[in-house]
Amino acid sequence: MKIISRLLITVFIISSCNGQQKSAEKKVKKQHQYTNALVNETSPYLLQHAHNPVDWHPWNEETLDKAKREGKLLLISIGYSACHWCHVMEHESFEDAEVAKIMNENFICIKVDREERPDVDQVYMTAVQLMNQRGGWPLNCVALPNGKPFWGGTYFRKEDWKKQILGLANAYKNDPNGVIEFANKLAKGIQQVENIGLNTEVINFTWKDLNNMVSPWAERFDNTEGGSNGSPKFPMPNAYHFLLKYAHLSNNKSVLDHVELTLDKMAFGGIYDQIGGGFARYSVDKLWKAPHFEKMLYDNGQLVSLYADAYLKFKKPLYKEVVFETLDFIERELMADNGAFYSALDADSEGEEGKFYVWNETELKLFIREDYAIFEDYYNVNRTGLWEHGNYILLRKDTKKKVAKNHKITVVDLDAKINNWKQILMKERDKRIRPGLDDKSLTSWNGLMLKGYVDAYMTFGEKHHLDIAINNANFIANTQMQKDGKLWHSYKDGRSTINAYLEDYAIVSAAFIRLYEATFDELWLNRADLLVKYSLEKFFDTKSGMFYFTSKLDPELVARKMEINDNVIPASNSVMANVLYDLGTILDKRDYKEKAITIANNVKPDMEKYASGYANYATLMLKEIVPFYEVAIVGKDAHAKAMELHKKYVPNKLFVGCFEKSDLELLEGKYVEGTTMIYVCENKVCQLPTANILKAKELMK
Repeated sequence: MKIISRLLITVFIISSCNGQQKSAEKKVKKQHQYTNALVNETSPYLLQHAHNPVDWHPWNEETLDKAKREGKLLLISIGYSACHWCHVMEHESFEDAEVAKIMNENFICIKVDREERPDVDQVYMTAVQLMNQRGGWPLNCVALPNGKPFWGGTYFRKEDWKKQILGLANAYKNDPNGVIEFANKLAKGIQQVENIGLNTEVINFTWKDLNNMVSPWAERFDNTEGGSNGSPKFPMPNAYHFLLKYAHLSNNKSVLDHVELTLDKMAFGGIYDQIGGGFARYSVDKLWKAPHFEKMLYDNGQLVSLYADAYLKFKKPLYKEVVFETLDFIERELMADNGAFYSALDADSEGEEGKFYVWNETELKLFIREDYAIFEDYYNVNRTGLWEHGNYILLRKDTKKKVAKNHKITVVDLDAKINNWKQILMKERDKRIRPGLDDKSLTSWNGLMLKGYVDAYMTFGEKHHLDIAINNANFIANTQMQKDGKLWHSYKDGRSTINAYLEDYAIVSAAFIRLYEATFDELWLNRADLLVKYSLEKFFDTKSGMFYFTSKLDPELVARKMEINDNVIPASNSVMANVLYDLGTILDKRDYKEKAITIANNVKPDMEKYASGYANYATLMLKEIVPFYEVAIVGKDAHAKAMELHKKYVPNKLFVGCFEKSDLELLEGKYVEGTTMIYVCENKVCQLPTANILKAKELMK
């Protein structure tokens, strides 16, 4: 909804606008038989349900007050715009007038976009997992008027859904006390999950701790196809980022080989868009072949960072291709004119999952008229790539070198053919009806993509990537960030909405620190520090040393949760712990580093049980176990020398630098006019300075 900011508008324009508005309202009524309260929301997911016969309401205090006033149960349905099974359930049940009648008569029905309201999703997902030992989306819960849940599940077929909700409504009418008693017990369980206390044991991180964590984890590695054993398979970039660092620093070849295998298999698989770049959310099989075709910003931001780092270690051209093609995809399909990044592309187009991305043999032969035999071999237009209904998912099995050898051509010639094939198929694909775009911009996800661009720039030196990173960082700083450091969580159509969560502060702070490393512009350090100070004031729990997910300014939910476990996105506590450690190092704030170490120590007792859920904390522990280099570069060529030093894979380092004088503790007194010197330091104790890149690299063993 656009806001007109002019103070003076002529009577003619006002009357004209009013007339247009009435006309538009009549048009909506003609087009839609039903309209509910979601019509005024900005979330694409909520707007998808604005014309259901279900009388949906958004999650807000007004809706919750209505439920309490009327004494009605809450029916809370949570999903996101790119969710395939959310669309299926909407079509089968929420668009059905008979189902809607049952829902409307017995419940106050609330639709929640889990990406806009991860706090609400967190509470009710925990409830469903406690009741059913599993969860997913769409997530459906029934709760008392005060929000305490007593039943929940995921996707239901229409008849099962009707039966369930009628039974729940009758149960509440016939035995309200029994329902209330169960809801109160469940609420206590929700409050206890993922809320941890202070670990008073002596803080001591060792290689043994990490080895004991990785060893049982490695038993679940799929060393044939990469990733974890079984299916479905999620990329889990945060976990593999840790494993890459761990394997390198501990000289663990078997783990390093597994990381390389996984990255190769993902890049070759159908989960990666071989024509347009970018990764889908996950693979439904163990081969990385058939994805759920939605493309999420958060996956791609983190995977760009992972592949950029992996390139430094393995020097594989494949990894560079993945980074550049994925960033091309982001710019082409998920970037707004103001520098913001959109959230996601849907899995479905024309009501069919994956229709936009798959091909049948007839059309491929029509479009690829030359070298088709090479094409079908390279992209596996055979039993390997066959998916459903005669369609193929383009994917790779063999290296370019092997394919070129099979067809008696050079790799250079093959590369030229591949580029031509991609141009042809992209042109044809662009004629298709596109998947739906979720065009809201989430601050935390923008931070992940921002960091991805900076990491790509640091590895490959492509200035265009830095320009985009700075443009996005300015969008966050100027649009989503307020003078006191407070953030908004969501942005769409000129509106910044929803008080931000810890994930926003932590992830954006991490991205700003990384942007400082790439530019040595202290503005980004100062902004990161402002965000951290605000977080400590509004989110920090002094008793446990952990951070709550929600601000103390937010309305209370059933439970005020802490986000502890890393998942497809690392936990906000683990990100903030690393931010505190890095910022504490750069700004010489010992209390920041102490808080970071306390957080890692708090989760230490649980790390062996669920290794991948604590990977980012383990990354922090590595900074304490091995030498953590503070690389201070001072002088007019500081940036060029930093970029040169970064060509060596040294995951246990942090760049600080300036072109002239700086008041930063690590840089103070180090500037000498007319020269650029490199200081390799540990805990502020520096080796003798050098202007020689090779010498500096040797000091970082």
